[in-house]
Amino acid sequence: MYKVIDLMYNRWFLILLLISNVIGTLYGYWWYRGQLSDTEWYFIPFVPDSPTATLFLSIVILLILMGKKSGLMDALAFTTLIKYGVWAVVMNLLTFMETGFISWIGLMLIASHGIMAVQAILFLPHLEIKPIHLYITAIWLFHNDIIDYVYGQYPVYGNLAQYEAHIGYFAFWLSVLVLILLHQLVPRRSD
Repeated sequence: MYKVIDLMYNRWFLILLLISNVIGTLYGYWWYRGQLSDTEWYFIPFVPDSPTATLFLSIVILLILMGKKSGLMDALAFTTLIKYGVWAVVMNLLTFMETGFISWIGLMLIASHGIMAVQAILFLPHLEIKPIHLYITAIWLFHNDIIDYVYGQYPVYGNLAQYEAHIGYFAFWLSVLVLILLHQLVPRRSD
């Protein structure tokens, strides 16, 4: 029987995941087009969190297919896929609880972002980091939290605006959690 772990080493499956993630990345950046058009240029890299997470994974997959590695990309992909995957699922569920209604778009967002978090775990056999990658990733995540919740650049969920401080606090602890997972689950490179 073919195991999921075997799929993660199948070149054709990796190509399919690469194509899927590139399409998802492009769609995600398109999704943010309205917010990005109103965003100062220096905040733009920190606004589209989920598409940037799938961009990091796309780079990781491309490197795997080329027989190369980047511990920094591994660390950024792993942490951002889980963080923003979980964050978006929770925000959409909270929107459902707040409004009593979930749209097909909300369901699509829950499914696609849930898959992001699952992919981070599935790619664990390919990932390796050095301590410096953990530190740089921590800076990226906490800097992004500050840009989102101090400078107000987070993805807007209109019905949840009144909970902005709570959502920011949740995002902070998601950053802490994914960094702990990175430290505990992703092997260290010795070179």
